[in-house]
Amino acid sequence: MTAPVRNLLFWTPRIACILFAAFVSLFALDVFGGKDPWWHQILGFLIHLIPVYVLVIVLLVSWRWEWVGGAIFPGLGLFYIYWSWGRFRWPFNLVNCLTIAGPMFILGGLFLAGWFLRAQIRCRS
Repeated sequence: MTAPVRNLLFWTPRIACILFAAFVSLFALDVFGGKDPWWHQILGFLIHLIPVYVLVIVLLVSWRWEWVGGAIFPGLGLFYIYWSWGRFRWPFNLVNCLTIAGPMFILGGLFLAGWFLRAQIRCRS
């Protein structure tokens, strides 16, 4: 396996997870602009960031042990589908699940690929 392919297999799931966490964190911005006092808005913002905290914690553990990301990210995707199913009308429900759960399934697959190919990825020759 060539060095660029090794680097791609190592860095793609990590960078994709950081970008996905940044995307999910954008949804927490909806707490601002209301008539609540600023400390309520800050508290609401921090509470809305709980899914991002979970993603970052899973990423930190998966950075070292790829199998953890390969198991937990698809589990989080399934949990999100279960939790959100039926909260929206039909076409929006599908789009919602594909937008949030889809990247988690992809991240899980990328981390699993990194785990299965870890010997070749970490080879420095």
